[in-house]
Amino acid sequence: MKNLIEISKIVTKKKVRKIEIFDDHSLKHKNSKFNEFYEALMAGKFKNDRDAANFLYGCSPTDDKYRQLKSRFRKRLLNTLFFLDVNLPATSSYDRAYFSCNKDWTLVKILLSNHADNTAAALARQILTTALKFKFADVIVNCSRILRRYAANTGDEKGYEVYDQYSKQFQNVLDAEIRSEELYQRVIMNYHKPIGKASELTERIDTYCDALVGLSEIYDSPIVIYNMYLVWTYRYEMLHDYSAMLEVCNKAENYIGENPTYYQDEKLATFQMKKMSAYLHLQDWRNGKINAEKCLQSFPEGSETWFVFMEYYLLLAIHTGNFINAVAIHHRATNLSKFKKLPAKVREKWNIYDIYLNYIIESVGESNPVLQTHKRKNFRLSRFLNDPILYPKDQRIFTIHLVIAQILFFIEKKSFNAVSERVDRLKSYANRQLKKEDYFRLIQFIRLLQQLVKADYQPENLSNTQKYYDRLVEQPFFYRGLITELEIIPFEKLWNHILKRLKPVGVMN
Repeated sequence: MKNLIEISKIVTKKKVRKIEIFDDHSLKHKNSKFNEFYEALMAGKFKNDRDAANFLYGCSPTDDKYRQLKSRFRKRLLNTLFFLDVNLPATSSYDRAYFSCNKDWTLVKILLSNHADNTAAALARQILTTALKFKFADVIVNCSRILRRYAANTGDEKGYEVYDQYSKQFQNVLDAEIRSEELYQRVIMNYHKPIGKASELTERIDTYCDALVGLSEIYDSPIVIYNMYLVWTYRYEMLHDYSAMLEVCNKAENYIGENPTYYQDEKLATFQMKKMSAYLHLQDWRNGKINAEKCLQSFPEGSETWFVFMEYYLLLAIHTGNFINAVAIHHRATNLSKFKKLPAKVREKWNIYDIYLNYIIESVGESNPVLQTHKRKNFRLSRFLNDPILYPKDQRIFTIHLVIAQILFFIEKKSFNAVSERVDRLKSYANRQLKKEDYFRLIQFIRLLQQLVKADYQPENLSNTQKYYDRLVEQPFFYRGLITELEIIPFEKLWNHILKRLKPVGVMN
């Protein structure tokens, strides 16, 4: 009762008239500008403030009406964060506990700032109990410092020593976690750089890996151990040692399985995704499919993670020639109602996959009657071939992939003048707009197409192609989720496929 009295006094003095949040009740008032703003924002109707201001008031974004609404809208959104429902089935116990601890820690600080020390200490003890169970080192240190001070002020010597010990012990753990985060972040910061520019990281990552192993041997912290496994995974990925990469991912999964208290959806998904990437690069359809079907049950169907995983699954099917499976995977993803809510860039990528699948059906379906039955009826080839295809600069790779797809279809039709026009367009991109370090493999493939034009589409007349082909083999396909690295069909395989389609019927391979 003492604590309730303490809290009531604070609320009585400083309470607000109304707590403005977005909840189910408030969102039922459809005539509210706040709700109009919220619904339009969720529907993806705004790209910038100008769009929002024009939609809501028909004014410019500098107008006071819009600026005031936006400010109050932002405040209401932030208020709502304190009332998020973390008890959803998909949320792990670890994540729920960490959110609750930090939310309650905010209350502790509010209580302390209003001199409600007894209530603050009581709440801090509750938080500490949870934090010790899940080994939240940062929360343990924060609570221990508060409780140590409270014990000193109340003359509780025994309590003081307990909290002092927690503070010192977990401060060391926290320092180790911070160090492990730093090493992981240094890897991530350089991970997506082109292969040539990432050489410095390749040299240093061994040191990072050794340091993380040392930290994990001293400190039993899930954060340190997760970061250790992650950095080792990235190390082997950069070395293209995918078998070792799989081994590390399996060890990480075993750790997660043996320590359910520290289970986090995001961490498990990361390792499962890395395994899928390894199977893709190893061209291991059998084990990749087993892994995919198992892991897809772990993610909520239609979640962002689910769609990314499906993309790797689709690419694995295409790259390994399992085209009927590829069509089924594509159909499963794009027919989901949540597909329409994906960002436009992601949907466009799936559309490009669809076009390539239609090409595959047309070019190899003659020898696979089952595959032929999957031809998409609403695909208008003539419309696609007449499409000028031009995406924004940041999506230029989409333009290139679709121009290549046009080339493939025109080769099937023996429309070589149209092929030549599009190869000239690709040549222009390769010479002027594609950076060699970012698009090395793509440039080599375009050079091969240029030689094909010079040979008048007669494979037996080809010359000067071996060096370009060797470069593709020497720097193999490497996809980390970047659209600059995307190859729907690996370029060396695609080149060999083109040569095969150009050989007259009856000519042996």
